[in-house]
Amino acid sequence: MSFLMYKDVRPWAKAIREAVLTKKMPPWFADAHYGKFANDRSLAQDEIDTLVSWADAGAREGDAKDAPPPVEWADGWSIGKPDTVVEMPHDFDVPAAGTVEYQYVVIPSGFKEDTWVQAAEARPGNRALVHHIIAFVRPPGSKWLKEAQPGVPFVPKRRESKKDKSKKEESKKEDDDSIADGPELLIGFAPGLLPMTLPPGQAKLVRAGSDFVFQLHYTANGKPGVDRSRIGLIFAQQAPKQRVFTANATNSKFVIPPGDPAYRVDSSITLHQAVDLIDVMPHMHYRGKDFEYRLAYPTGETQTVLRVPRYDFNWQLFYYYEKPVVLPAGTRIECTAHFDNSPNNRYNPDPKAEVRWGDQTWEEMMIGWFDIAVAADKNPRDVFKEPKKTQSAGL
Repeated sequence: MSFLMYKDVRPWAKAIREAVLTKKMPPWFADAHYGKFANDRSLAQDEIDTLVSWADAGAREGDAKDAPPPVEWADGWSIGKPDTVVEMPHDFDVPAAGTVEYQYVVIPSGFKEDTWVQAAEARPGNRALVHHIIAFVRPPGSKWLKEAQPGVPFVPKRRESKKDKSKKEESKKEDDDSIADGPELLIGFAPGLLPMTLPPGQAKLVRAGSDFVFQLHYTANGKPGVDRSRIGLIFAQQAPKQRVFTANATNSKFVIPPGDPAYRVDSSITLHQAVDLIDVMPHMHYRGKDFEYRLAYPTGETQTVLRVPRYDFNWQLFYYYEKPVVLPAGTRIECTAHFDNSPNNRYNPDPKAEVRWGDQTWEEMMIGWFDIAVAADKNPRDVFKEPKKTQSAGL
């Protein structure tokens, strides 16, 4: 539902009044004491007072000559007309009922040269069935999803538990390989998530010969349907000064007890080179209660850079800093989340369940997403690799 015209807004005047007074709308969950954000949607008190007074006075229509010019949409794209559109080659059939495992669709980019992307937007073909889309960039030579055929929906096999030492070593090698040649997150779609529009001088890189990989989460709603999702890209007009890279601090090794109202889960990641922190985005599912990002500096000082005291799964928000946060080498990004698995959580699928990490929304995730910016000629993956220790020569 859009609120572009007065006739669309007027029937909702009382609901708007209540929503702004309770600060349910606009959706913004950051504690104002921590961090300054460029995309802060919260209303100032005078703005709230204006809306409440308008509703109390009968929600009258203003003078048409004072109205702003109508918004012009480019074929529905919020970013404007894309330079290229990448679409699933075939429809995907979503059943009326049942669980649909995450689907992965590999789409060759066809890029003959390295390409800088300044804006990107993911658009579901069927919003009623698509919960989220994540479009990854798979660099040439990557072993990730090597069994998948281009254009054919693919479900990766779940990793079996590693019980003996040799299998643990094999698992570690797989993790090392993923650091070296793994995918890079380009853009996503989820409830409340906006398209990516980077400022001049910053862009994400798609190497020549890369593939796009769509991760698609479908939810059956009682009626069968089809989806053919796509992404739109706008290229940088000139080579940027900084390359933007999406990473995360994740903890997948947790077990939330039944009925626990505030189960704590922590994650962290160390940055071994200096970077600019551009934004952060907490991610949990229905039991997510609150989330906090802290910076632990090499000096021993700590700084809270985001606190979300009331997490809402229905609004997946990035928080973009007004000014990049400069992080020296050795800074550790720490995240703390709490989960409400009690009957008091009205979104809780099952308070009696013991909850672990999983793809589906009745399971849980704990991911502290963030974007960093490095010099355009640097490899951002090196930021997360611990420097090799050099042994000084003995006397």
